[in-house]
Amino acid sequence: MALWAMCDGGTAFAEDSATRWNGPFGGTFSASFTVVSEYSFAGISQTNRQPAIQPGLHYRTPSISEDINLWAYVAAWGSNVDFPGTGPGIEVDLLSGIKFLAFERRMTVDIGYVRYFYPGVPGSFAYDYGDFVVSVGYDFDLFQLNGRARYSPNSFGASGNAWNKRALLTVPLPFLRVNENISFKVYGTLGNQYVDLPQNYGIPNNDYWYWQTGLVITAYGFDMTFAYTDTTIDYAGCGYTTNCQSRLIVGISRYF
Repeated sequence: MALWAMCDGGTAFAEDSATRWNGPFGGTFSASFTVVSEYSFAGISQTNRQPAIQPGLHYRTPSISEDINLWAYVAAWGSNVDFPGTGPGIEVDLLSGIKFLAFERRMTVDIGYVRYFYPGVPGSFAYDYGDFVVSVGYDFDLFQLNGRARYSPNSFGASGNAWNKRALLTVPLPFLRVNENISFKVYGTLGNQYVDLPQNYGIPNNDYWYWQTGLVITAYGFDMTFAYTDTTIDYAGCGYTTNCQSRLIVGISRYF
């Protein structure tokens, strides 16, 4: 799950972790903590290519029944950020939704809403916004495929309607397994970000492409990720910064 924290912000929680603890109404809590060389969202650095610390807390209800794997969840996630216009600050994401597993837990459907807050940033910047999110994934044993679409009626910086569409391919590498406590997988993502008002969002055109590929090593309860990411935005189109350029990202995550 570390790759989700590195490339998507506050959407990464280990739903099937054995380290959950009991919560109210028969539900369970889980938590995450990530340290990463930079926080990248849709290919653009949110920390001016500086390190980030990202804690998260997740609550899920019990499944409807043993035969119907459907539950609701709420979560909170945070990270430090550093934008050219406002300088260092924090981001706090609040999430809620429902999740459904089918076909012997091979298919995952997740429908939710994410609200992004930037405490301390003047309201005139209009940074706070929300995304409606639909994600569908399937485990084919040899690999896993996931497709996700996000829609915002008024995105970051009052940039109007926005769509983010992204595909993720994950391939486990069982032949590299050292022991039962160490495993490896590789992944690749390809996404497209569109906004009505690119000048408000801080990009040169209405849309751009971004991608990421990496290796995740799971060892003794930790996920270590080594990733390469890039976008189609050039140096001038990124405000004469390197926040949209090709770069390596390293992170480590722990789930509780």
